Amino acid sequence: MMLSLSQQVRSRMNVIELCSQGQFPLTQNVTVVEGGTAILTCRVDQNDNTSLQWSNPAQQTLYFDDKKALRDNRIELVRASWHELSISVSDVSLSDEGQYTCSLFTMPVKTSKAYLTVLGVPEKPQISGFSSPVMEGDLMQLTCKTSGSKPAADIRWFKNDKEIKDVKYLKEEDANRKTFTVSSTLDFRVDRSDDGVAVICRVDHESLNATPQVAMQVLEIHYTPSVKIIPSTPFPQEGQPLILTCESKGKPLPEPVLWTKDGGELPDPDRMVVSGRELNILFLNKTDNGTYRCEATNTIGQSSAEYVLIVHDPNALAGQNGPDHALIGGIVAVVVFVTLCSIFLLGRYLARHKGTYLTNEAKGAEDAPDADTAIINAEGSQVNAEEKKEYFI
Repeated sequence: MMLSLSQQVRSRMNVIELCSQGQFPLTQNVTVVEGGTAILTCRVDQNDNTSLQWSNPAQQTLYFDDKKALRDNRIELVRASWHELSISVSDVSLSDEGQYTCSLFTMPVKTSKAYLTVLGVPEKPQISGFSSPVMEGDLMQLTCKTSGSKPAADIRWFKNDKEIKDVKYLKEEDANRKTFTVSSTLDFRVDRSDDGVAVICRVDHESLNATPQVAMQVLEIHYTPSVKIIPSTPFPQEGQPLILTCESKGKPLPEPVLWTKDGGELPDPDRMVVSGRELNILFLNKTDNGTYRCEATNTIGQSSAEYVLIVHDPNALAGQNGPDHALIGGIVAVVVFVTLCSIFLLGRYLARHKGTYLTNEAKGAEDAPDADTAIINAEGSQVNAEEKKEYFI
């Protein structure tokens, strides 16, 4: 069946419209780290040999099909065909950020936008505010700062691998009006447990690929000595040696310790020998009883500890440690008494339940003249037997 001219024109216009609907460029937004390489890709599913073009935010043509239009050594062709035009931009800078346009030269021209986002990498953080050494009890203020991040970086503090939440945060725009300088301030009062502790400032940013940048500050805290006296035995005995050790901790390290007895010098230097932090008493006797003091001093201050010495008699200790004979004798006496009482009670019980017996008098055998009479008397006396019973009591 032949179509009329108007029908043929209408049919051809429908085909052109369908082809036009398939001829539409497709692009995607791209994010790249400053200094990296960005790939811009434009695709067309259906293309009847129509040209493709990429242009930058300034509307300068970068590539027209496979022909380079802008003299920039950083821009290279990746792939060019009727269905795709891909280019690369290397060593990307913050100024490259913006909206790029892919154009398909149909009638009319169709375009698609792709936004290039450039991430500014934060500089390595720096910690300021620490001056060594710090005295115990002082208030310390540490500040961590990093510049060049886009968007603004996040700063976190850690002490002994435990995060500290109560900090101050400040964000400022850099002179280029693209990147930011961020800083965080940490305030805390130090004590001796902070000596040697590492305080860490960590910078997190999406440009760092899950590998944060860190700065570390090891604290040095000065504090007065702490003193403790440790004896070599818990029960010093007469005639035996004794060693008293003075444990002192402080920063700076305490000077050699000073030993005294009852507020004065050691009374017998020949028997009482000081070696470093130890007091050695060679042979104990009762005159050694008393209060011994150890004093430790550094540039921050002085501290001391005391130990009360009581010399024990070895024989008394041996008696205390031997068996208690009185206690053992008391226990034996109780056991014997309980045993005798048990025997006595058992005898009474058996006696009460042994039964009754008939005496010769009750049986009638005692006064019978002969055996036959005795038997008759015995049988006749059974009636009155209950009256002649005897019981053991």
